[in-house]
Amino acid sequence: MRETELSGRTALVTGAGRGTGEAVARLLAERGARVVAVDRDADGVAALEAAHGAARITARAVDITDRSAVDELVDEAERTVGPLDILVNVAGVLRAGSVVELTDQDWADTFAVNTTGVFQVCRAVARRMTARRSGSIITVGSNAAGVPRAGLAAYTASKAAATLFTKSLGLELARSGVRCNVVSPGSMSAPTQRQPWTEPDSRSRVVEGDLTACRVGIPHGRRTEAVDIAEAVGFLVSDRARHITMHDLYADGGAALHA
Repeated sequence: MRETELSGRTALVTGAGRGTGEAVARLLAERGARVVAVDRDADGVAALEAAHGAARITARAVDITDRSAVDELVDEAERTVGPLDILVNVAGVLRAGSVVELTDQDWADTFAVNTTGVFQVCRAVARRMTARRSGSIITVGSNAAGVPRAGLAAYTASKAAATLFTKSLGLELARSGVRCNVVSPGSMSAPTQRQPWTEPDSRSRVVEGDLTACRVGIPHGRRTEAVDIAEAVGFLVSDRARHITMHDLYADGGAALHA
């Protein structure tokens, strides 16, 4: 049943050019959805479209920090692909470094994608969903939004903002039948999340913990994988989660101790 549970639905996934976003787009397509795959990386989403066929995945190269481009994207998607039933915000950047080392540009770039980008895409899509009185919006956040991380202040702050924004949006849209939820990964193997852990023993420090960085480790014994997040998203956008909204689903192997 899960292979067809999203049949007839149209999804827009940002950050779909690689990693978690790509995994989410693939899973939604495999479960029957028509997917608009969005990323600044034109080659990445083009390869995704080629692998699945344009009838299943439509690639669009768009920078979500550009408000006009976002509005045009959503207009075109609704006009040519279909009314959007699902939105998954995955696009994100990570700029590591202590607060005293971060530049203004690091801070601005982080919030432009991780927070403002989420706002702009959600606003454009939510206007359509509320009119139809149905829809599901997911923001892929981070367990770091609820647990301080040394060297990741900009990232954690941006993800905390995106998380609370998504929950607040869920409250505003609840009576319209639109559900808004968050999926929060733990440390992942994606290139953007390997950046802060480049020392020879970094892998064991992530899994086992590092008190100097206020990390308790990962009780489940491994890093989060893209497919873990895709599966969580697949559940939350399905009818199996029809009564779940404003929820933050941690998929981090217990690393945050659900703090």
